[in-house]
Amino acid sequence: MNVILFGATGMLGRGVLRACLRDDSVDGVLAIGRRPLGVTHPKLRERVQDDPSDLSAAGVDPAAYDACFFCLGVSSLGMKEEEYRRVTHDLTLAVARPLAAANPGMTFVYVSGEGTDSTGRGRSMWARVKGRTENDLLELPFRAYMFRTPASSSRRAAYAPGPGSTAPSTPSPRRWSRCCGGCHRTSSSPPRTSAAP
Repeated sequence: MNVILFGATGMLGRGVLRACLRDDSVDGVLAIGRRPLGVTHPKLRERVQDDPSDLSAAGVDPAAYDACFFCLGVSSLGMKEEEYRRVTHDLTLAVARPLAAANPGMTFVYVSGEGTDSTGRGRSMWARVKGRTENDLLELPFRAYMFRTPASSSRRAAYAPGPGSTAPSTPSPRRWSRCCGGCHRTSSSPPRTSAAP
């Protein structure tokens, strides 16, 4: 399995990167971001660029990848809705649309957040924007999974060692690429489906 990873310098993205590099079913990881990772590994290829959504500059052939983990995210604190939408919704869809168009067999895992509002009518700005992002991803013709992490336990989820281990307990990339057991809503478009949390 070959994986594209966005947001590998962030808390959850680092956990996903570690899991991918340790997983024997992952042959290669292309990490795209604005900052260098400071990590070397035989499986890892890194592309640092100002606009992570520019897949042509990153030399991405979508047909060569089986899964994309989109772990980019920012806090909405102090941001106006338009600015938050641009970096949360618009950037995500700028990556997802060309991937889905070129490779409908790809699995796309979007790291969202607990409390996301899919109705678009809630009072919380960040939850509405995340909900719209999820809904738009679920309309695309690839397998999309929304991984809603609890904000208060994100660090623990990404880094806490499992019983008797010093390794992170991040779910296996193989498991995420199939069904993402921690996902709130899933789609294998078409048809739309949903799963219990």
